[in-house]
Amino acid sequence: MSAVNTEMLIDVWQRLLADPHKSWVLFEHGTCVVLTAPEGELAAQATGILAEFGPARFRVIDLEDAEGWAVIGHHRDVLTYVGPDELVDASDIAVGLYGRSKRHQDGIELHVVHVEDKRGSADPV
Repeated sequence: MSAVNTEMLIDVWQRLLADPHKSWVLFEHGTCVVLTAPEGELAAQATGILAEFGPARFRVIDLEDAEGWAVIGHHRDVLTYVGPDELVDASDIAVGLYGRSKRHQDGIELHVVHVEDKRGSADPV
């Protein structure tokens, strides 16, 4: 994945996960693990979750704050982004299968490309 794609993915997930208290970890193929109870080393915690819950069933969500879709599997905090330029067929089944294949790659390779650590974030005044 090129740096441009990684930067685009970081931007998409930052817009989608705007909660200042939610830490998250982005994997190489677009899978994001939201850490609702972050502890210790975040990349290691997210890698453990993705290794266990990566290859899975899926549900497709149309995104309101970004173009494209999020694909969810067994673990509700593991989402994979599929951009509108990645597929010709935008049916739920095509998007879901493609997103699942990307999550599968992330679940096997476990290559973290970004960590958003929001522990200790203060509320804006």
